[in-house]
Amino acid sequence: MNAPGAMLIAQISDMHIKAPGRLAYRRVETAGYLARCVDRLGKHRPRPDAVLATGDLVDGGRPEEYRRLRELLEPLPMPVYLIPGNHDARDALAAEFALHSYLPRRGTFLHYVIDRHPVRLIGLDTLVPGQGGGLMCDERLGWLGARLEEARDRPTVIFMHHPPFATGIRRMDAQGLDNAEAMAEVVRAHPQVERVVCGHVHRSIHVRWAGTVASIAPSTAHQVSLDLEGDTLTFGMEPPAYQLHLWHAGRGLVTHTVHVGDYEGPYPFYEGGKLIE
Repeated sequence: MNAPGAMLIAQISDMHIKAPGRLAYRRVETAGYLARCVDRLGKHRPRPDAVLATGDLVDGGRPEEYRRLRELLEPLPMPVYLIPGNHDARDALAAEFALHSYLPRRGTFLHYVIDRHPVRLIGLDTLVPGQGGGLMCDERLGWLGARLEEARDRPTVIFMHHPPFATGIRRMDAQGLDNAEAMAEVVRAHPQVERVVCGHVHRSIHVRWAGTVASIAPSTAHQVSLDLEGDTLTFGMEPPAYQLHLWHAGRGLVTHTVHVGDYEGPYPFYEGGKLIE
């Protein structure tokens, strides 16, 4: 965006990229959806300053899937910051994106801080290999608390895969974030946190949480069905989408959900200075 005191952050999530020729859940061509999203982001004006990719980047954690993901993301002209989800594999992700110097090369988790933008970005790794749910263990909480203490005066966005709150979609909540209450205590003690942005649930969801706002971005491909009564987990082909988080100094963060597709418009509301009836 390149405006003083402002930053535009794009968030893409749950891309579930498969190897060429393979479909997710035998029916979703996830790569094609991501390609259209990347094209839309590249043409967006103003241009986002950064893209956060909040997990389930690929579907099976395989090297060939990450290779395809890297190729699909290459046209983006702005930096892309990746964080793993439960469908990802740390080693394969770090190996394919070796040129992404922000990714740590030592330690257990793919945590990191980006300090180069007006908004400080903290990426959290909530992955538990072999499980659908995530975890904020004591080690991860200690790391997060230390990073937040480093810059209490900097507006900060935390991005992660598993949301730290229940959504009412029972089967997804059963695969939620363990120890979220302890994370809430850490975040509540740091009012510089403008937002906690997440993925995992494949829907646009927002909640007041731990003294700030926590939100979930929809998938760039398929969406989890909005079922607040049953225990059956299904998905549908609602429009794919990404989110834009617009931050201004003194005004905070405002989020827009952008659906990716061909739609009629835009049409004017006014003609000759008068509202069209």
